[in-house]
Amino acid sequence: MAKQLPDVGSGAAVPPPRRSRIVLAEITRQDTRAERTRTELAQQTQVGEALVRGLVRAQLALALRLSLVVAIGLGGLPWLFAIAPSLGRTTVAGVNLPWLLLGVASFPFLIAVGWAYVRLAERNEQDFTDLVQRPER
Repeated sequence: MAKQLPDVGSGAAVPPPRRSRIVLAEITRQDTRAERTRTELAQQTQVGEALVRGLVRAQLALALRLSLVVAIGLGGLPWLFAIAPSLGRTTVAGVNLPWLLLGVASFPFLIAVGWAYVRLAERNEQDFTDLVQRPER
């Protein structure tokens, strides 16, 4: 059977269709927490300051560790040549070994340390971003 529509011209009132509201609570809660954390960072609240301070400390610790590697790696060579003078007088292809190590080999070493720093610093920043955007459990 076909439904009959009410006659509009007869003056009978047509009730509005019922509406239902659908709420996705979990998604809203996740967005709310992430938004709250971003707001805390932007407004520099105590929580936001603690998060940023943790990131800065992690970056500083990384920089100090790799600076120590460079200081030991390059600063230790003169000590090595002072302790073992025969090693300092060794020649390779007519060039003294200290000149080769400090003048040539130091550049690939510094490039490798720089590459490691960038990679590890990006990982620290990604961990920070994951912490900020982590959904509430």
